[in-house]
Amino acid sequence: MHYIKAIFILILFCFPIAADAEEIKEYTLDNGLKVLIIEEHKAPVATFQVWYRVGSRNEPAGKSGISHLLEHMMFKGTSDYGPGVLSRIVQRNGGIDNAYTTKDYTAYFELLSADRISIPIDLESDRMQNLTFEPKEVSSERSVVMEERRLRYEDDPQNFLFEEVVASAFKVHPYQRPVIGWMSDIDSIERKDLYDYYKTYYSPDNAVIIIVGDVRAEMIIEKVKESFGDIPAATSPRRDITSVEPEQKGERRVLLKKEAELPSIIMAYHTPNFPHEDSFALDVLSMILSGGKSSRLYQSMVYDQKIALDVSADYSGFNKDPYLFFFSATAAPGSDINEVEKALYIQIEKIITDFPSEREIQKAKNQIESSFIMGQDSIYLQAMKYGIFEMLGDWRFIEKYLEGIRGVKADDIVRVARKYFTDYRRTTGILIPTKK
Repeated sequence: MHYIKAIFILILFCFPIAADAEEIKEYTLDNGLKVLIIEEHKAPVATFQVWYRVGSRNEPAGKSGISHLLEHMMFKGTSDYGPGVLSRIVQRNGGIDNAYTTKDYTAYFELLSADRISIPIDLESDRMQNLTFEPKEVSSERSVVMEERRLRYEDDPQNFLFEEVVASAFKVHPYQRPVIGWMSDIDSIERKDLYDYYKTYYSPDNAVIIIVGDVRAEMIIEKVKESFGDIPAATSPRRDITSVEPEQKGERRVLLKKEAELPSIIMAYHTPNFPHEDSFALDVLSMILSGGKSSRLYQSMVYDQKIALDVSADYSGFNKDPYLFFFSATAAPGSDINEVEKALYIQIEKIITDFPSEREIQKAKNQIESSFIMGQDSIYLQAMKYGIFEMLGDWRFIEKYLEGIRGVKADDIVRVARKYFTDYRRTTGILIPTKK
């Protein structure tokens, strides 16, 4: 039930090719709740998902991490079901449930036999409106999240460096805050903070339900209306995100001294988000640079020069606002991190001066599209696909993404590399190992 970057990347790259528009039934209830239903009759299973348009970008100052903590509280009971009961009911019926929080949204899901789909409908309806926020549960779960932060970030040198780089790259936009929150902010979140946040953002007019599986749309929508139709829309005004990150005018550098075995580096460049016309070329470029052991970065820095243990280029345009393109590497034992940094610059310059070959480009496109196909039989990933694009504005953006990837040319890749990989757009973080 925690946000894990690797899982998020899996969701983005392992969903299937879009279903035809006529196969997707779309409904909007009187209270503003949007419902997408995709009938998939290959197996007698179904997934029920509720997506809320709220993430760390919506959090008030001084309360970073409240979205993630609220996700935890959604499993801590309502007036009808006590702490953990929802998950036990789903598991007793042979299903699984989970949730995760991102910068832009929070998603909850159940996966179980199709003939028991009414179970999560009732349970999700109940916790959309009836969380109790028992003080002892708030206190306990706040401590759980603080420990999670300590283990996953403050005691993990690479993750801690990542946080520091992102926080330095953004000066105004709320993307500067980690999804899990800063430790002091988490510690300050009280029951009233959570309750007010819940009543503001967890309402049908701020949610989307997605159902995929062996169901009949005309029957299941009646059950959804019965369970969710009487829940009122929110009355509290929501925080409108109007912050626009000012253009970065020079490189920012972060030096982090922390107990670690080896030095590492993260470089972040400001880049646009999907569906900006440059996002497709950036996506293909990241695959050319870092799409497996035959990619440019791995071949040069790990295999040939042997100066890095691992190296990657990571871009995801699936954010509501512009985000970052990351380069990262861990130095091999005995290697100088400064040489690793220089080697990354050389690889960036090669992209700009030497056009990637048609073979490289086609291979990258094939990798992206084959990842789509690999998720063809997963109803869970189908639902996640539609949810992600709906959170970006419209699930129909899926086809625009595929068309954009297929249309990328060599000069597009060189153009975006020249445009965005400049020193004044860059924030660099260096992990300097210290002894225990």
